[in-house]
Amino acid sequence: MDRSDEERAIGEVVDRLAKQFPQVPVEAVEQVVSQSRPEFDEVPIRDFVPLFVERGAKARLRDMA
Repeated sequence: MDRSDEERAIGEVVDRLAKQFPQVPVEAVEQVVSQSRPEFDEVPIRDFVPLFVERGAKARLRDMA
């Protein structure tokens, strides 16, 4: 997965989470997703980064809801 594919996948993560957590503003979902990304910056194999970011963000959003 190259960076453009990863960016597209992260955008899809934001869309999915915004639908799962309609009570949370989209801007807050975007912020939580972006806060979940840095821990995976140094991961050499990028294919599963969007999945891991989604899991981390989902856990944080559950705490907020």
